[in-house]
Order: sequence, then structure tokens, then C-alpha cells
Amino acid sequence: MLRRLIPHPAESAFLVLFWLILANRWTFGSLVLAVFLAVAIPLLTNAWWPERPRLRRPLELVTYLAIVVWDVIVSSFQVAKIILFMPKDQIRTTFVTVPVELKSPEAISLLAGTITMTPGTLTADFSADGRSLLIHSLHAPNPDEVRDGIKTRYEARLMRIFE
Repeated sequence: MLRRLIPHPAESAFLVLFWLILANRWTFGSLVLAVFLAVAIPLLTNAWWPERPRLRRPLELVTYLAIVVWDVIVSSFQVAKIILFMPKDQIRTTFVTVPVELKSPEAISLLAGTITMTPGTLTADFSADGRSLLIHSLHAPNPDEVRDGIKTRYEARLMRIFE
């Protein structure tokens, strides 16, 4: 019975916590609304979740998130430096194709989102065959370094977490 009411318990718990953070007020009304949303949203979207994402090593997700937060902070300063101090003719904007070995759609989405969230890079496209991402980089004098960095820093960790 509980499994039918809350088909995705981890997502529901995340929704409650996220709503309370967004509300910025820990009141009984906020909690009731958060619980309502945490039950309603997974029930309404359950048809689009034929399988639950499987996390082989969920604790490594914490490490991954810490790395992403650190990279966002560092990249913010790097992008500011590029924009403020680098002459326009020295900025090497480019598109980089990153082959993807991940199989899980959730892992691929997390990789694409991580790339987009990191300042200076953007996931521009996903190939029709599902085997590569097209990444736009603000400054990439060596596109191979960008590709290799994404594969070793993010994709390898996501493979350990999801596959």
C-alpha cells in the first residue's frame, strides 16, 4: 500500500527537503504542502518512470556532488578571468564532441546537466544514437583536454555510481 502511494520514496524525500529549503520557512503549512507535493508529483509522473534509477554506490554520489560544487566555484572564477582580462582574439571558443559510455538515461542526464551547470561549458546537443554529447566550451585551447577532463572527472564517477 505504501509503495503505491509513494512509488519513489527517495525522490519524495528530496522533494520535501527541497520544498522546505525553497519556502525558507519551516512552518507546519510548508511541511504539509511539501508532503502533498512529494506524494502527488511522483504519482502523476510515475508513468514516465518505467524503471527506477539504480544506484550501485549511492554514497559516491555525495563525493560526486562535492566535486561538482567545487568545480562550479573554480570555473566561476576562471570564466570571470577570461571575460574580464583575456583579449577577445585569444579566447578559443569551440565545440567538443564527447563520446558517452554511460548506458543509464539518468546518468547521461546528470552528466549533461553537470556540464551545463559548470560555468564556461554547455551541453548543446545529444546525438541521435545516444553515444555522444556536443559540448560548447567558452575557452578551450586544447579541445582534447576538455573531452578527457569530462570523461575522467565526471563520466568515470557516474559509471561507478550508476553502472
